[in-house]
Amino acid sequence: MAKTKVVVVDDSALVRSILTEIINRQTDMECIGAAADPLLAREMIRTLNPDVITLDVE
Repeated sequence: MAKTKVVVVDDSALVRSILTEIINRQTDMECIGAAADPLLAREMIRTLNPDVITLDVE
């Protein structure tokens, strides 16, 4: 079965790093990208076509 593809979006580099590490430890999930701002996130989502997006909303 294919892994669930995840993109992490958060302005904090520390949070992006921690979430990416946690996600990649899962056997059924893979972090395929991480973005610090909405413009970069939008491009990543368009090109990478993730199954799941984690999004920090303030």
